[in-house]
Amino acid sequence: MHIAIFTFDGFNELDSLIALGILNRIKQPDWRVSLASPSETVTSMNGVRLYRQAALEEIDSFDAVLVGSGIKTREIAEDAAVMRTLARLDPARQLIGAQCSGTLLLAKLGLLKGIPGCTDLTTKPWVQEAGIDVLEQPFFARGNLATAGGCLASIYLAAWTLARLVGREAAAEALHYVAPVGEKVEYVERALANIEPYLPSA
Repeated sequence: MHIAIFTFDGFNELDSLIALGILNRIKQPDWRVSLASPSETVTSMNGVRLYRQAALEEIDSFDAVLVGSGIKTREIAEDAAVMRTLARLDPARQLIGAQCSGTLLLAKLGLLKGIPGCTDLTTKPWVQEAGIDVLEQPFFARGNLATAGGCLASIYLAAWTLARLVGREAAAEALHYVAPVGEKVEYVERALANIEPYLPSA
């Protein structure tokens, strides 16, 4: 199982790295979580430089893809080469999620046609201009597509991915590990309440 977090120059560290940390709580031989980008290195909005773990061109091999956000997302949406690669995303066979301004990329790709989305307050008008109804909530999913709004909503996106790929118990365990001491039970319950309406069993 290979999960990719698409991470571009100008990326928001919270969006990409919180999800990376939570998803890596799963310790199975076939479990792999990678930061994927179009270039060998990417620099965050605060100057943190990371080396990619997978290339964007490997898009067809990923079982799940989370599209991160950042301060250059509108520029990425205008990059024909990158968008051609992203157009290979297939919700029929991949779980696909987007965080904050990553929702704009899914909208531009036509993946959210007829589906409302979640995003951050800055990106909201751009997503609306792309023809998507923006919800005033942190998380929404329909089928294999999910969006989250607000940096810390990346926790919900990661939990949804775990619940879909491994199970609700695995998601709960990962959340419990990262939750603040003294607040773990309430924290996990709240997070699961945000994703459970969108799980297949619901």
